[in-house]
Amino acid sequence: MSTDHRSRASMLRVDQAGEFGATRIYAGQLAVMGQRSDEARKIARMAEQEARHRAIFDRMMAERAVRPTALQPLWNVAGFALGAATALIGPKAAMACTAAIETEIDRHYGEQLDQLGGDDPELSAAIDEFRADELDHRETAIMAGAEQAPAYPLLSGAIRLGCRIAINLSRRI
Repeated sequence: MSTDHRSRASMLRVDQAGEFGATRIYAGQLAVMGQRSDEARKIARMAEQEARHRAIFDRMMAERAVRPTALQPLWNVAGFALGAATALIGPKAAMACTAAIETEIDRHYGEQLDQLGGDDPELSAAIDEFRADELDHRETAIMAGAEQAPAYPLLSGAIRLGCRIAINLSRRI
């Protein structure tokens, strides 16, 4: 399946918004948790990777004249609030947040790679590399007790739904 410039611009917009949101979620978690616990150190490492992903998408957007989502101010506040709220519940809930989001991002990036085919090797390579990082984040979160968070199925389901909504909105707006 061939993708046109508009489709690739939409992909970049939503992916950059997602990486921006991830950095804000981790910022909210670290604001509550501090930097000293084992979980906080894991979150800080994941946050560094997300910041790198965002910088690459920022560069690609600038080079391709792709506008960011108009919802970025909302994702700024919502991401930080989600991160802080899950950290306030506890470290396992913070990890549950990561596991839920990365589950959706894995699905999302997989769909994008299928859609791109060979149309944009630079974008495909970035998405493929970042997808591997996101899967590692999910595994890290699960190993850190994400599934033991209070009301895990409800928490995970709500975060995954919110993630799908954010993806769909950021594609268009």
